Amino acid sequence: MIKTLKKIFLWILLSAVILLAAVAGYYGVRGYSAFKEALEEVPLEQKVASVQNMASYTALEQMPEIYPKTVIAAEDHRFYKHQGVDALGLIRAIWNNIRLGELREGGSTITQQLAKNLYFSNVRSAERKIAEAFMAQELEKNLEKDEILELYINVIYYGGGQYCLYDAAQFYLDKTPMELTDGECALLAGLPNAPSAYAPHVHPELAEQRRQQVVDKMVRYGVVDETQAQAIRAEKVIR
Repeated sequence: MIKTLKKIFLWILLSAVILLAAVAGYYGVRGYSAFKEALEEVPLEQKVASVQNMASYTALEQMPEIYPKTVIAAEDHRFYKHQGVDALGLIRAIWNNIRLGELREGGSTITQQLAKNLYFSNVRSAERKIAEAFMAQELEKNLEKDEILELYINVIYYGGGQYCLYDAAQFYLDKTPMELTDGECALLAGLPNAPSAYAPHVHPELAEQRRQQVVDKMVRYGVVDETQAQAIRAEKVIR
């Protein structure tokens, strides 16, 4: 009886593994095809050039030095360590979502978010996520990390209809990027996580809560020390 039950269990387990492999293979092939089609339609070099030629494009040297560091702390603190897809970050996101009982974290890296914004829609699907991962690796293969970060800052959505740092700084704060204070950098760097929820002109309290969360991450990942953080936290940013 016990041997029979073991055989049944092993058969079920093997069947589940085969089914899982088949599903993964199916979506893997479809995702890779979507990636190739997107790249063939608009080559990466052309896509990058179209972004860099925007009138509002802001190079890293045209931003406060703290801003890119704050973006990394807020969105992808392992940015300089992974090759486009962060397995550790993905596992952590899955665990936190299970623990919290809701879809709180997506696990996407800055490179994956750039890939999505350059080539794909916001529709969530296994196929799109796989295509996004392939495109992220293509970006990492062809661009330097700072180029990827710069492009990300210039195409990510900040809410309020603003899709780049320059326009967001103008819209929310009536400033150019270089004029931003440390506290304002923390505010804008926190918006892409949930731009509709954190837009300071619509939800000032939530925007301030998010800004404080970003400052905590700035300390955690070594962007500023606690003394500097206290000054940033005390800044009156949202009026």
